Amino acid sequence: MNQPSLEKLVKNVDSKYSLVVVAAKRARQITDNQTNKEELIKPVTQALYEIAEGKVEYRSPQTGIK
Repeated sequence: MNQPSLEKLVKNVDSKYSLVVVAAKRARQITDNQTNKEELIKPVTQALYEIAEGKVEYRSPQTGIK
């Protein structure tokens, strides 16, 4: 399973650096909530898909803009 393209991901956050932080935090949430540790999709990949689909809300701490 391929990950979403960087262009598609950056549209939902303000920079590549923010993308890394948001993806890492969401992946940690996914890992903490997993009941079955043998999932086929890895948490980081799942987080990137959710960001690309707009399912993860992100607000910039400096501007407060989504």
